[in-house]
Amino acid sequence: MSFKFIRKLPTPDEIREQFPVPSDLVRLKKERDNEIRDVITGQSNKFLVIIGPCSADNEDAVCDYVVRLSKLNEKVKDKLILIPRIYTNKPRTTGEGYKGIVHQPDPEQQPDFLAGLIAMRKMHIRAIAESGLTAADEMLYPDNWGYVSDILSYVAIGARSVEDQQHRIVVSGFDVPIGMKNPTSGNLTVMLNSVYASQHPHSFIYRGWEVQTNGNDLAHTVLRGASNKHGGYLPNYHYEDLNLLLNLYNERDLKNPATVIDTNHSNSNKQYEQQIRIVKEVMHSRKLNADIHKLVKGVMIESYIEEGCQKVGGGIYGKSITDPCLGWEASKQLIYDIAEYE
Repeated sequence: MSFKFIRKLPTPDEIREQFPVPSDLVRLKKERDNEIRDVITGQSNKFLVIIGPCSADNEDAVCDYVVRLSKLNEKVKDKLILIPRIYTNKPRTTGEGYKGIVHQPDPEQQPDFLAGLIAMRKMHIRAIAESGLTAADEMLYPDNWGYVSDILSYVAIGARSVEDQQHRIVVSGFDVPIGMKNPTSGNLTVMLNSVYASQHPHSFIYRGWEVQTNGNDLAHTVLRGASNKHGGYLPNYHYEDLNLLLNLYNERDLKNPATVIDTNHSNSNKQYEQQIRIVKEVMHSRKLNADIHKLVKGVMIESYIEEGCQKVGGGIYGKSITDPCLGWEASKQLIYDIAEYE
């Protein structure tokens, strides 16, 4: 085998014991989880705004951003629930490039997974302590879930993972909302099949254990756009797309029909400034149709302190080193605009 076994890493239990969540933050997370659950199940009319950097590459800048977000949350909390994106694993289309803080706690240094696991956990806990907001992250590696299972209030399954059997069945044991993105092909049936699988119980092997799950009734869809056979981008956030998804939900026996619109990636043609226009179109579609209003529970927005992006080592505080993001001022105004629609 070509594997080189470098060192055995601490288990999730060992890391959680070494870096525990303080009891007051445990209570805060439970409250946030209940509020977000009520949105997905339709018990609350609040709207989810999952917003933050493409990748959480720097603890100080990320926590600075999340604290700013918490001040906005106080002003719009009667209508919105702001969920910061603290994405610590970054999927790469070709496998090359910065893969997130778990791989490289310092983006300019070589990978260090032990330091990365610690950095990830410390950043998440610090962000909650300083802001009072619990976060969203993408589950790129199912085996790593245990390292953050007591921290996150929302989990996304990416377009390249949504067809994977392990991702589908592992999230069936979670008790927080799971957003299943449509695959890069745009096939909505694949996405809905993933939701079905996630909402049902399973038996399987996980981290050396034989386990059983009960199913996660908070699993739902995320529309992120698609790619055609020529590599061109195909958006799927328009009124017709939302109506199609609504009809597909109505044909299936799924709990808590819900979708969240990812306003970047293939939906924006990776033109980050278009997220503003896309959000407003989605909000308008919700106004036009009561059923679509009920189905669309939130939006995802890529946003950071400084707009755009830079290369690794660029040195600009609060600027993305992966996909370009909206800057803070534009993001703040957009959040106010979303609240006005509600």
